[in-house]
Amino acid sequence: MRAEARSFAAARSQRAADTDRWLKDLFRTAGDGEGVSLVAVGSLGRRELAPGSDLDLVLLHEGRDDVGLIADRIWYPVWDSGTGLDHSVRTVGEAVHVARDDLKAVLGLIQARHIAGDPELTRRAREAVLAEWRADSRRRLGELRETSDRRAQSSGELAFLLEPDLKDGRGGLRDVQAMQAVAAAWVASAPGPRVREAHEFILDVRHALHVVTSRGADRLVLQEQDAVAGMLELMDAEAMMRRLAEAGRTISHAFDVTWRAVDRLVSGPSPRGRRPLADGVVEHAGEVVLARGVNPRTDPVLVLRAAAAAAESGLPLAPATVNVLAAQSPPMPVPWPEEARDALVSVLGAGRAAVPVWEELDQAGIVVKLLPDWERVRHRPQRNPIHRFTVDRHLIEAAANAAAHTREVSRPDLLLICALFHDIGKGWPGDHSATGEVVVRDLGARIGLSPRDVETVATVVRHHLLLPETATRRDLDDPVTIEKVAGTVGSREVLDLLAALAVADGNATGPAAWNGWKAGLVADLVRRVRSVLSGAPPPKAPSLSEAQVALARHGGGAVRVNGGAVTVVAPDRPGLLWSAAGVLAAHRLVVRSASSAAAGSTAVIEFSVIPEYGAPPDPATLESDLRLVLAGRLDIEQRLARRARAMRPARVPVAPPRVTLVDDASATATVIEVRAHDRPGLLWRIGRAFGECGLDVRAARVETLGAEAVDVFYVVDRVGRPLSDDVQRSQVRDQVLAALR
Repeated sequence: MRAEARSFAAARSQRAADTDRWLKDLFRTAGDGEGVSLVAVGSLGRRELAPGSDLDLVLLHEGRDDVGLIADRIWYPVWDSGTGLDHSVRTVGEAVHVARDDLKAVLGLIQARHIAGDPELTRRAREAVLAEWRADSRRRLGELRETSDRRAQSSGELAFLLEPDLKDGRGGLRDVQAMQAVAAAWVASAPGPRVREAHEFILDVRHALHVVTSRGADRLVLQEQDAVAGMLELMDAEAMMRRLAEAGRTISHAFDVTWRAVDRLVSGPSPRGRRPLADGVVEHAGEVVLARGVNPRTDPVLVLRAAAAAAESGLPLAPATVNVLAAQSPPMPVPWPEEARDALVSVLGAGRAAVPVWEELDQAGIVVKLLPDWERVRHRPQRNPIHRFTVDRHLIEAAANAAAHTREVSRPDLLLICALFHDIGKGWPGDHSATGEVVVRDLGARIGLSPRDVETVATVVRHHLLLPETATRRDLDDPVTIEKVAGTVGSREVLDLLAALAVADGNATGPAAWNGWKAGLVADLVRRVRSVLSGAPPPKAPSLSEAQVALARHGGGAVRVNGGAVTVVAPDRPGLLWSAAGVLAAHRLVVRSASSAAAGSTAVIEFSVIPEYGAPPDPATLESDLRLVLAGRLDIEQRLARRARAMRPARVPVAPPRVTLVDDASATATVIEVRAHDRPGLLWRIGRAFGECGLDVRAARVETLGAEAVDVFYVVDRVGRPLSDDVQRSQVRDQVLAALR
C-alpha cells in the first residue's frame, strides 16, 4: 500500500473514539450513574469498529431498581440512529455466571473496555471473568477449540476461498480473537508482530468492504473485490487477494502453533528424553528439534533433514527450531548435494504429513531461500472456481497426493518433483505449461538432477495436461489420437509419470476438476497408449566390474569399510546378502544402494551406506561383526529384534508396498521387484522372507530414492532353478509383503 493511502486503522480508532463520546453523553443524560457502568465488548471494545459494525454493550449495575429505565435511555437513541446493537443488563455476579457457560459472553468480557460510569464495576467484572477463565482453562479452551473447528468447517479457509469470509473463515478475525483468549488464559503467548500485521490488513479489507457495500458485510464477494482493492490503493483485485491469502495463512499457522501449546497443557507433561530421528535432529516433547551441540551454520542440508524427519515421523517442527534454521542456515550449494535432494524427496514422499511441514518452512521464508523461483507462485490466487487453493498450496497438495502413487512409476523421486513443480509456470506470463518447462529446467539443475532426469521432468511439466485434456476432448477410438499422444510422451516411463500426476493434480485442484468419469477416461487413454509404446527393457542383472572380479578371485572372507562404502566378498551361499544387510542395520547404517553378483562360487556385495544419525560406527567393529556373521557366529536377528522393540512405530501412513514378479526378464532366475517406503532393516526383512521361502538371491540391485526403496532381486529355488509353480510364486509374493508391513 502506498504511503499516501488512507489509514483505515486511524479511521477505526477515530470511529471508536467518536462512538465512546456519544455513548458517554447518552449515559450522562440517562441517570445519575451511581452504581452503574457502561462496558463495550466486541469490535468497539477492541477499538476495531468498522463502518458497518454493530455495537456490543453491557450495562453493569449493583442492583438498582431503575436500571431498566437507564438502559432504555441509552439503547433507544442507538436504535433510532440505525446502528445495530447487541445489549445486555446484568449485575457483576450475573455477568460472571453467564460467562461460565456462554463462550461468546466470556470472550467479550475478557476484552471488555470501560466506557462510562463506575470503573470499579467494570474492573471487578473483568477480573472475575478472567480469573474463572484461567482457573477453568482446560475445559473452556477445549470448548473454544471445538467452536473454532466448527466455524472453520462451515466457513472454509480464508486464504484459499474465491469469496472468503473475513471474520469466520479459518485464518480470519475470529481466529485472532481466539488466540488472544488463549493468551489471556496464560497458556500461550499473545499473537506476535507478523500476526498483528496480518490482522490489521484483514481489518483494512473489511473496513473497505463496508464502505464499498454501505453495510456490515464480512464475505468478500467477487464483484466487490476490484472496488475494495481500489480503496486500499492496491494494483488490482489479484494483488489484494494475494496479500489476503498471505495474511490468512500467517494467522492460520500461528493459530495451529497456539493450539499445540494448548494441547500440551491438556495432555500434561511429555515424556522426558530425546529420541534421535536423523543426523542432528531429535524428537523432544512431541516436536522435532535440533540435537544438542549441532551448529546449523556449518550444515546447509540440516534444514531439509529436519523437515524430512518431521514429515516422516508425523511430528511438527518446533517453532524455535524453525526460527534458528531460518536465521542461521547457510545458502544451499548449487547444484544441491545428493543428500539435500533426497531429503526434499523424503519430505514430499511422506504424503499428507508433508503439507504442514512445508507450511512451517514457507512461513519462515526458508522455501524461497532454497527455491527462489517459488516466490513467483507464493500465495498467488487462482481466480477460478474449480481451484480450491493458491498456486503454491496446490503444488504441495499435488505432491502430497502423488506420494500415494509412487509404486506405480519407475522413478518415484521424479514423480514427486514433477508434482511439486508442475504449475510453477503460473508465476510467469503466458502458457504456464510452456513457461513451466523453461523454469523447471533451471530448477532441476539447481537441485542437482542429472541432465537426463532434467529432460524427463521438463517433458512431464510441459505435457502435464496432455492426458486429461485428450481424454475429455478427443475420440479415444481414433488411432490417430493414440498415436499422437504416444509420439508426444515418447516412453512408458514418461507416460506412467503423466498418468500418476494427472490423478494427483486433479484431486489437488478440486471435485470439479477430477471425478470418476474423468479418471476412467484417462485410465482408458493410458491403457491404449501403453499398448503402442514399447515397454521398458527388463532390469538387467548386476555384473561385476573388473576390480570386483579381481576381489572374487582371491576367495571369500574379505570385508572392507571405506567411509560410506562397504564391500563384502564371501563364498556364495543362501542368506549372505540379507545377513550382511542386517549387520549394517544393527549398526544404524541406512543402505542407500547395493549391488550383489557372483563370480563362480564367490559373491561380491557392494553397499553404499549413511548413518541414520550421529557419527558413523567404528569401522573395525563393523568389519568384525560382518566377519562374525559370515562365519555364522553372530545372531543378528536377535540384535535387530531388540532394536525394533526400542523403536517407535511410524506415525505417517504411506503407500502400501508392492511386490512384482517380472516375467521373461531372465532365463536363469526369477526377477522380483520390491517397492516400499524405506525404513531401518528393510533389506534384511526382504532377504529373510526369501530365506523362509527357501530361495537364494543370486544377484540384486538395491536403490533408495528419497525415502522410496526400488529393489530388484534375482532369486532361485534350492536346486538353482527359477520359480515356475504359480502357487509358489504367489506364496513368495505374500511372504515378502507380510515382511514389509
